[in-house]
Amino acid sequence: MWDGEYTIGLQHLKSYEYLPAECEQMRVICDRISRVYSDSLEETVKSLLQSLGKLNRPYLTAVEEKLLSVLESEYGREITP
Repeated sequence: MWDGEYTIGLQHLKSYEYLPAECEQMRVICDRISRVYSDSLEETVKSLLQSLGKLNRPYLTAVEEKLLSVLESEYGREITP
């Protein structure tokens, strides 16, 4: 780890065999979570964002999407996916 970034070999990554469009969806979700996340957030908010970031699927459910949108709105960092 250096400067908040991890470097690992490809052989250590688990493949979920996502399609390119699904990979893009995951990147968008990750970017949204990253824009909201901060060490100064309440523990509950940090836990929710961490849980969303650990999902093993390339989409958010309707409830997850609403929760993330509320957090984006509350913390003023909302982006349009």
